Amino acid sequence: MSFDSLFRQISPEEIPDDAFTLAGKVFPVITAGRTEHYNAMVGSGGGFGVLFRKPVAWCIMRADRYTLELIERERIYTMSYFSDEYRERAMFLGSKSGRGSDKMTQVELTAARTPDGNIAFAEARLIVECSLLQVTVPSVDDFCTQQARDYINEACKEKGHYRKYLFGEIVRVWMKNG
Repeated sequence: MSFDSLFRQISPEEIPDDAFTLAGKVFPVITAGRTEHYNAMVGSGGGFGVLFRKPVAWCIMRADRYTLELIERERIYTMSYFSDEYRERAMFLGSKSGRGSDKMTQVELTAARTPDGNIAFAEARLIVECSLLQVTVPSVDDFCTQQARDYINEACKEKGHYRKYLFGEIVRVWMKNG
């Protein structure tokens, strides 16, 4: 089936879910790369808002993630959101790195190319395409509460485990037909 027969384009304002559900409970599959080579991972933090008068999505990634490397190279990525029936399949993408494995051929999800050639998944109910605006590395000193500082210190104990915050302009949103 073609992408256009599976999905219809909507505006960011038409996204039916609230931002807290999408960012905190659904966990998007974040994908970067092109048809010949792509990688995906499960996101676990972020949100939606407005930056530079543009609709944006932001997420947090460990600096050593292979998907992050592809995002920084390609400057475009997708965030696919799934219904609960696909949760286990989607979570598989968070179980191992794609850097030295063939996990993208092992996942029980169907890669789908958006009209711009970006990779998402046919089983997704919502796809957000983003163009990378900013990547930033926060310092522990940037956080104002002890709880936040403790969280960052714990998350960054091991070398290479520090976090990067990614901000992407939402360039298209796709909703599953039907």
